Amino acid sequence: MNAGSAERHDGPGSGRGGGGGTDRALSSTATAPWRRDPAAARRLGLVVAALVVLWPLLVWCEFRPWALLDERSLRATMRFAGQFLTPRVDLEFLTMLAADTWRTVAIATVGLALAWVIAVPLALLATARLSVSALSGRMAAGPAALRWAVRAVLIVLRSVPELVWALMLVRVIGLGPGAGVLAIALSYGGMLGKVYAEILESADAAPTQALLRGGAGRLQALLFGALPSCSEELVSYTVYRWECAIRSSVVLGFVGAGGLGQQLDNATKMFAGSEVATILLIFIALVAMADRISAWLRPARTAGQGGESRHPLSARPPARWGLRALLAALLALLVMSVVTLPLRWGELLGAGALAEMGRFLAEFFPPQLAPDFLGRVGQGALETLAMSALGSGLAAIAGLAVALLASRPPGPLRWASRLLLNALRSVPELVWASLLLVAAGLGPMPGTLALALHTTGVLGRLMAEALENAPPQTAQALRWAGASRWQVFAFATLPQAAPQLLSYTLYRWENNIRAATVLGVVGAGGLGQMLSLHLSLFQMRETCTVLLAMLMLVMAVDACSYAARRRLNH
Repeated sequence: MNAGSAERHDGPGSGRGGGGGTDRALSSTATAPWRRDPAAARRLGLVVAALVVLWPLLVWCEFRPWALLDERSLRATMRFAGQFLTPRVDLEFLTMLAADTWRTVAIATVGLALAWVIAVPLALLATARLSVSALSGRMAAGPAALRWAVRAVLIVLRSVPELVWALMLVRVIGLGPGAGVLAIALSYGGMLGKVYAEILESADAAPTQALLRGGAGRLQALLFGALPSCSEELVSYTVYRWECAIRSSVVLGFVGAGGLGQQLDNATKMFAGSEVATILLIFIALVAMADRISAWLRPARTAGQGGESRHPLSARPPARWGLRALLAALLALLVMSVVTLPLRWGELLGAGALAEMGRFLAEFFPPQLAPDFLGRVGQGALETLAMSALGSGLAAIAGLAVALLASRPPGPLRWASRLLLNALRSVPELVWASLLLVAAGLGPMPGTLALALHTTGVLGRLMAEALENAPPQTAQALRWAGASRWQVFAFATLPQAAPQLLSYTLYRWENNIRAATVLGVVGAGGLGQMLSLHLSLFQMRETCTVLLAMLMLVMAVDACSYAARRRLNH
């Protein structure tokens, strides 16, 4: 009888005493550790704590999924969704969508180009890599103060979602693609500037410092010292952000920037399910194409460069000639976008536009600080926080479940689950929210479900990669000991991948708190609904207070998530 069978038949409750029973029990514990979980008490405590936290989140989010089964709601949903089976494909409609698809891509392309113009000088000012005074080991007071001021500007630019920028810019320059282009430029300028500075500082410092000590200027040190070692990563991250900007440009159509988003918003409000289906199919195909181009251009960072890829799903880089050809095509795309977009550059960037923007910003001050209004803002902030936390938690559970199928050996289940994940993540949160409003009505619940659906697609893909990359030795040892497939997963694969899975979930929570702040634009509750209301009523002091609450909430969640991820990684 082997040790495993001895434990099964002659365990502690069998009545067989003596040292032999003890030896068998010890042997069985050594070969079958899943039968005695030393961390069971801690796991149970974590489950209880999660339930204690979950209850108020459910209350704040008005999370009542059974409301979706209400007879009236179910009838409206089935009538709307039934039209998805017959997408509208007449020539007139497809021609209109082709023009709007091009406008969507053009807004993203021109917006990202302007973001690059904003990001490059700010990144050079924010990094200490090109500082001459820092060569002595301590940066002078003036450059240090400038560096921190620039970093603060980058934080503000990227903390305000592009949809919020667009809502404010529409009030200044009117409807049309101009507001969308500038919104992407401001928000993505902050993102690019931050990451550019981090890439420059993480590169090998020796060439840059040698040039600066030899009397070279900062521009020479940048061109011949810093850029050669990190140019590929700078290009790859920029193209990845172009993919993200295409998703954003669709969302901006909901506030009048044009493109596919505006058509989708109109079709949803008219309950034209056949038109919605066609627009969604085109949008998913567009995002898939942009994602493929972006993945092809993303080279994985090698161990010699330190750290990990800034995009966790980096693909094998293309040949140098292919890279140059694709970059040339993207440059041609930029030129065509600038030529074809109906942008009035004089009105957007001229002295008159800047003066109008100054007058508009002056109306924001002083912010409204009346106690009753601050109470409503606090309630909206709690609602937004609850939406982001609950949506992220639901997505982590659902994403892990689908990731188990997506990480299986090649087969129909793997293919179908990965197709599902791609479809979920291709549709932005705001689009999901606008569709769910048909079934769930106004309030935070459709916003929570929208966050959960989109984030399930993102986390499911990342989690599948993490599970596939987990070291196989421990799992193989448990299989040899007779463990079942689920026992191997619970006691070998999952514990090894858990830090990475938690890190991905926390990172997505950072993104979801930004998304949750704008879902209210379509009636999904939270601070976004307050912002949209006060902007539409031209109550700028109240708008300023809501914006400040958004900034503080986003930065607080960023700080908590960053601290938790650092603890996990160390």
